[in-house]
Amino acid sequence: MAGASKEDPDAGAVLVICNGGFEGMRYALQSEETIIGRNPTTDITLLDESISREHAIISFDEATQTYTIEDLQSTNSTKVNGKRIRSVGLTDGDEIQIGHTRFRFQTPSA
Repeated sequence: MAGASKEDPDAGAVLVICNGGFEGMRYALQSEETIIGRNPTTDITLLDESISREHAIISFDEATQTYTIEDLQSTNSTKVNGKRIRSVGLTDGDEIQIGHTRFRFQTPSA
């Protein structure tokens, strides 16, 4: 898995992998946009054939201090809390599923 941040993961929101061989791995969401996919150039690269090259994007709106996840017209969709989404705001504790990988979204206040 590429894209794991070496910076302090407690500085902002993070995605924590909840299943598989990389369970517990944390990805800090430190940019305005974080792209998740299979392509090695994505910010979070997942080695899973059921994931599109550029599968989803998480955006941070500094003015409202909110995070939004958007499916990038992926073949196998993105799910938040078990529901397929196009775009949805994230709240602390949300479960995101991309391919076979499940993440827990955590905010700094958690």
